[in-house]
Amino acid sequence: MRIGLAQINTIVGDLAGNSRLILDAYRTLVAQGAELVLFPELVVCGYPPRDLLFKKRFVADVEQATREIAKEIGSVPALIGYTEANTSGLGRTSYNAAAFCQSGKIAASARKCLLPTYDVFDEDRYFEPVNEPLVVPVGGCQVGVTICEDIWTHPMISTRRLYNGHDPVKQLAARKVDVLVNLSASPWNAGKGGLRHSLVADVARACGCPAVYCNSVGGNDELIFDGRSVVCDASGQVIAGLAAFREELRVVDTSLEAGLSVPRVSGDAASKCGTTSPASLHPTFQQEELADIYDALVLGVRDYAQKTGFKKALLGLSGGIDSALTAVIAAEALGPQNVIGVSLPSVISSQHSRDDAAAIAKNLGIEYQTLSIAEVVAAGEKTLAPLFAGRPRDIAEENIQARARGLLLMAISNKFGALLLTTGNKSELAVGYCTLYGDMCGGLAVISDVFKTQVYALSRWINRNKEIIPASSIDKAPSAELRPDQTDQDSLPPYDMLDAILKSYVEEGHSRRDLIAAGFAAAVVTDVARKVDLNEYKRKQAAPGLKITPLAFGVGRRIPIVQKYVS
Repeated sequence: MRIGLAQINTIVGDLAGNSRLILDAYRTLVAQGAELVLFPELVVCGYPPRDLLFKKRFVADVEQATREIAKEIGSVPALIGYTEANTSGLGRTSYNAAAFCQSGKIAASARKCLLPTYDVFDEDRYFEPVNEPLVVPVGGCQVGVTICEDIWTHPMISTRRLYNGHDPVKQLAARKVDVLVNLSASPWNAGKGGLRHSLVADVARACGCPAVYCNSVGGNDELIFDGRSVVCDASGQVIAGLAAFREELRVVDTSLEAGLSVPRVSGDAASKCGTTSPASLHPTFQQEELADIYDALVLGVRDYAQKTGFKKALLGLSGGIDSALTAVIAAEALGPQNVIGVSLPSVISSQHSRDDAAAIAKNLGIEYQTLSIAEVVAAGEKTLAPLFAGRPRDIAEENIQARARGLLLMAISNKFGALLLTTGNKSELAVGYCTLYGDMCGGLAVISDVFKTQVYALSRWINRNKEIIPASSIDKAPSAELRPDQTDQDSLPPYDMLDAILKSYVEEGHSRRDLIAAGFAAAVVTDVARKVDLNEYKRKQAAPGLKITPLAFGVGRRIPIVQKYVS
């Protein structure tokens, strides 16, 4: 069967715009010979709609938009993700569904069986599950329809235990379907691609038929969808792999045998997928992890800005590696002509930091401004002097500098309508090495899910062909420069140690005792864990951050601010 994969970038709630994208893609793929056109999960309303589903008209409006789309669908059928009202009077009020559209109408509706409730997912809050996937006839073939989580029941996936043995893939295998399709909205994180493709390959082998997986692409709030739709033959070999972090329309003939083998680049999990002809893989389908991280962050910034109506971005340039990396990503995402970099030196700021800030702006070709904060800081200190009299200078005075910068950057953002990007990394955000209402000011936290060690690795990768980020920004000791001769390591352990502790404590949920048993110094572990726990209140007030790891601060992590548990 010739199946058209419509890997398109939709906007949550933009029913009219999404409908146009869907119909344009459908017509293009039909013209290319598709016998069935497959779209991502919830493509009509965009994913994730979250509490829009509780608005009184939302589900009905999505259904109406889907019916209007169906009127334009001809004899070649299409499977289109949408929300369907649950009219039974029992359970939740809607289904996560796929409309099987043909000859001007919705001929059938496939409903999602398994509803994820982990990490960023909360589908059990909104949708009613069903007990069995739908099978539809297409051109003499029986097509089994699954939606995203329905195929995530493999033994290598820990979350399978949530479903008490319910396995839609086994149900479809028992029905001996000719093709299994999956409409997906699977957010990306580093390292996920190989697992996902292995999963699709094993699904194909389990059912003894081709498996066709169509994934969303684009950024919606914190989440980034990488696309990378994939088709495997009955033996589990990949016969087509679509672009990463880009839209793509492609017709794939599932009856073709896999071609010449090509080397895999993404580890043991990916190698289980099999091999395929070079011509059937988009060049970005398999690429190194740093390229993935960079592409993801660029797409996340571009879509967040454009989908919320911003044409320009703004950031403070300190001369450090974090702001330099953020500037590179912003310039790539929006074009250098649409990025404003502002240096905000204080009397403490070093000359090399000022020089490095100017250098990154020149290398990127972005607009560059310098605003001294000395007078603003002096005015703040003078105003507070009577109240602070008799007390030694400490972090309160240091943070006036950071907050003066935040004040000026927010004013520029207001005046010019530019999206203010914050530049703090995950390591800093984890331990509270950031100033609330200061360097945390902004509308989007670009690298808040990027550990400091990853910041260094990504910066060196960006410089692999020529120097874009000044070498001195990479090589010098990192510093907030809020007091003379300050470095990050005055109050933090070396970043390679800190990041290892944070990954274990924050992302993997290990206790302090576990970390000490693993060989980390007890005093260091206790200090880092205490900082993580005490600074939850800051993270609750942080700008939304782009998610690139399995567990990011924000929507997927729900730790109470007021809590006394020590593990």
